[in-house]
Amino acid sequence: MALPKAYLTSTKNLSAILDAIKGAKAPQKFTQRFLESLEFKSPYDRLIIGVLKALKFLNEDGVPTQRYFDFLDQTQSAHVLADGLRDAYDDLFQVNTSAQTLSRPELINKFKTLSQGQLSESVLDKMALTFSELAKLGDFSASPATPPKPLSEPPSDTDPDKNKQVNRKIHVDGLIYNIYLSLPESRDQAVYDALFRSLREHLG
Repeated sequence: MALPKAYLTSTKNLSAILDAIKGAKAPQKFTQRFLESLEFKSPYDRLIIGVLKALKFLNEDGVPTQRYFDFLDQTQSAHVLADGLRDAYDDLFQVNTSAQTLSRPELINKFKTLSQGQLSESVLDKMALTFSELAKLGDFSASPATPPKPLSEPPSDTDPDKNKQVNRKIHVDGLIYNIYLSLPESRDQAVYDALFRSLREHLG
């Protein structure tokens, strides 16, 4: 189950904490003391450390990751937060790719199903609260980039996606060039044979 165990019991200061993180120098370790230095001393606020680990802003030792540093760029922080949510709540986004638009009751039902009924109503409610409030601060307008799948053979007739891309690397004077070709939709094997023969002849 790709659902984080960490959640907040109060989101009153969530936005302010994230803003304070963006405005502060990244610590060597994100600790309770560092959080208190940002003027967040409530026991409820300390739970953000577990949430940041779930979002992979911090590693298990509390050390900031590259995602944390990317978040400090305020022009990208909302996108970075959205990526963190997609990562932490992968199973939820597998069920609904627009999970950030779900209401709290809908989220509770999804979490109940994904956890196979192992979580209490109180925990489910706090998980839904945490996710929904984080999602409000994220920008999901940019879809995660999916790199083209390298092919060594032409697509088969049973492949539902005929318009494939071929990835070919060539070396010239010590440099590596990546070439991507879009293959036409065709059931004629001779078309693909000719294309790959031409690739071998011209790209070596």
